[in-house]
Amino acid sequence: MSAASNYLETKLLDHSLGTASFTSPSTVYVGLFKSTVDAATTLANLEAGTLTDEVPTSGSTAYARQTITFNSASSPGGTATNNGAVTFTTATANWGDVTHLALLDGGTAGAGNVLYAGALDSTKTVETGDSFVIQDANLTITLA
Repeated sequence: MSAASNYLETKLLDHSLGTASFTSPSTVYVGLFKSTVDAATTLANLEAGTLTDEVPTSGSTAYARQTITFNSASSPGGTATNNGAVTFTTATANWGDVTHLALLDGGTAGAGNVLYAGALDSTKTVETGDSFVIQDANLTITLA
């Protein structure tokens, strides 16, 4: 997963060229998303900051974004991995087929700015009683 959002690309470009400052978020959250049309459209929506495909919080699903931290980026290559496992709350209703995830600067579902987004290696169906887990160092962010 390493597609930077349009929002982040603009902020980093302005910051690195000295035209505007960018303050990194104090907390980064990971959110789960479902493809309602197709994978390419879902990724394009996330890169544009459109959050309509996030796992719903209505209907007592127990879904909530989770905080995530990262190890320092390696050099050369600019690759960073998550520091520690991230375990989502156990689903109390079916979440459906999770196909994408995004890193965001806000913890409220449907809100905040997308930082990075990408498709999962394979679709994960989350049903009642399941927990979605991102294992330690299993989420990689790369700037190319």
